[in-house]
Order: sequence, then structure tokens, then C-alpha cells
Amino acid sequence: NIRRIVEEFALRGVPYLTLYAFSTENWSRPSREVQALLSILEQVINEQAQTLHDQGVRLLHLGRLDRLSPSLQKAIQRALDLTKDNTRLTLSVAFDYGGRDEILEAIRRMIADGVTASKVDEDLVQRYLYTCSLPDPDLIIRTAGEQRLSNFLVWQSAYSEYYCTPVFWPDFGKPEVSSALAAYQQRQRRFGGVPQRGGPCRPPVRS
Repeated sequence: NIRRIVEEFALRGVPYLTLYAFSTENWSRPSREVQALLSILEQVINEQAQTLHDQGVRLLHLGRLDRLSPSLQKAIQRALDLTKDNTRLTLSVAFDYGGRDEILEAIRRMIADGVTASKVDEDLVQRYLYTCSLPDPDLIIRTAGEQRLSNFLVWQSAYSEYYCTPVFWPDFGKPEVSSALAAYQQRQRRFGGVPQRGGPCRPPVRS
């Protein structure tokens, strides 16, 4: 379903898309299930990287790499290198990712870099996050009827709009994409201030 959904969002002019593939908490699942998920990821990367590249998609990885096997790390890096110059759509895959873990890692790196308390502000924290090169998400879509964030982009989603659907991910297709974007366009986005119509999914301007 990844390739189909990526193509659909690209056709709609959405420049950034992030998929939550494997959380830091997912390691607690049965070991056979975890190994199966890791194998599937490596297989998908090896099979789909060239296709995504041909579609003009740039791939990014959000999360940790150190707990993944050497072969999976190499597969991810090959895909990142292959697609790094593409501009049609940026697809970020959050794998071994957790929002709280990301913030903790950012704090550890700031301490290691000798950052003093007086220098810490939102812009500095943003530069230490995995998503430092990305805009904050305008819209977060949750499938399968779930209505929780599940440790996904905790910092970045402070002003995101949410859309929950009972449709499961394998069945999430073009009609659901249309419904999600139509719902987003009806939202009044305030960001704590003057209301703004949702409109097309465009990243906010960040200096």
C-alpha cells in the first residue's frame, strides 16, 4: 500500500509524507513478530527503493539505526543515497522511532555539545530533532479507528490537525485520502491566534 498512497499524495501536491512503521515500544512485541517486521522492512526497501526513486520520491529515515542489523542499516543507507536529490515528494519513514525518545536524544546531544541553559529555545531544540530538515506536520491521519498519538512526533504535532478513520491501513486508498484532505480543508487553524482556513496541505514557513 505504501507505493499506492505515496503516489496518491504526490498527485495531490503534498510535498511531505511520514509513515509510522515501527515504534521504540514495538521491540516489546514477541521476538518472532519483531524479526518478521524487520525482514519485511528490508525486503520492501530493496524492492521498492528504485521504484520510489523513479517516481521522484526522496526517502528519509526518522529514528534510531544502532539497534538494526548491519544488512538493514546498509539497505536503508542505500535507499537514502539513491533518492537524496529527488524533489517531487519527501517520504519519511519513522522506524525504531518514538517521540519521547527523540526529545531525550536531543537533550543528550545538547548536553554533549555543551549547550548552556540560556541558549535553549524552541528553534534550538528543533535543530536537534530527527525532523530538523522538515516542516511540522499539518495533518496526522490515524487509521483502524485508533484515536491516540502513540508517541508519534510528540514535539512536532503541537498544532497538527487530526483525522481518524475506521479504515485499516491495507484498505486505506484514494477515497480515504480524498476524505482526509477534504476534512483538513474545512478546519479552522488558529495556531493560538487568528483562525486560518486549512486549505491545501502546505508546510508553514519557518525561518
